[in-house]
Amino acid sequence: MTLFDPSDTPVHSSAAPARRTLIVEADGGSRGNPGHAGYGALVRDPDTGEILMEKAEYLGIVSNNVAEYSGLIAALELAHEVDPEAWILAKMDSKLVVEQMSGRWKIKHEDMQRLAAKARATVDPRRVKYQWIPREINKDADRLSNEAMDAGIAGVPWKQRESTRTATPAGSPTAVESEGSSAKEAASAADSAPTGRIHHTEIWVRDLPRAEESLGWLLERLGFVLRDRWATGARWQGAAGYIVIEAGPDVLPADHERRRPGVNHLAFGAGSPADVDLLARRAASHGWSLLFGDKHPHAGGADHYAAYLENADGFEVELVADLP
Repeated sequence: MTLFDPSDTPVHSSAAPARRTLIVEADGGSRGNPGHAGYGALVRDPDTGEILMEKAEYLGIVSNNVAEYSGLIAALELAHEVDPEAWILAKMDSKLVVEQMSGRWKIKHEDMQRLAAKARATVDPRRVKYQWIPREINKDADRLSNEAMDAGIAGVPWKQRESTRTATPAGSPTAVESEGSSAKEAASAADSAPTGRIHHTEIWVRDLPRAEESLGWLLERLGFVLRDRWATGARWQGAAGYIVIEAGPDVLPADHERRRPGVNHLAFGAGSPADVDLLARRAASHGWSLLFGDKHPHAGGADHYAAYLENADGFEVELVADLP
């Protein structure tokens, strides 16, 4: 499959030699912008769709644009490892990076200029073409960037999934040596990885728009980011997991009752006592009402400052203040 004609981008002559073509995909994210950030990068075989190499890294507190450019640089570095002479089609959902690296938009910010220069120095820019793709198509790189952020926030190294196949560049250790090394690294990472961490929470609702008005609004005020949406639900990504609100056909036509056996409510850290009070007041305009008003803000005990809220569907949340 030919993705673009190499003769359009000659490196040494008008008759460009036949070279392998690789696809790279990259994504970067920042929860807060600037905030906890990370990137995901991968190299894909254009004929089979197989992921040849992938990488993710937590970047600390930086902007979204820095994370996007960092992902691109990492993807180009991976492609160079796979085949230093390959033609590259770089796919990203960042319109800014694609347009700037294609030369159609000016790069005004000094940090972006440095990162763009590093990207051009990684692979000869005459062998790279850029293509914008929608976020939903860039899901593998998006997954990697979120894995990196989750790992960084949790204080553990990112660990590559065992199912991902990677290419062994020329001059690398043999397959047997690589497998042995990878096994040791995986065992070491497993020793330091957290166990039992909640991966995600899924909430079933009868009325999705109404749930988004209350639950969705509250999640975004608490720092969650809307990352995905489909006909019957949506997903909000948090610092160490995500929450899904779903109104699919399997939801029974019954009201939610938090006092029945099962999960009673979700509790979120919401900042200082003043932050809790402000958020609770604003929540009243988005379908929430205060529970246990006669005991607020110490309904959970004298040493516990929190607001307990309930929405029109009967879902309860607890906004907990950080006390000194």
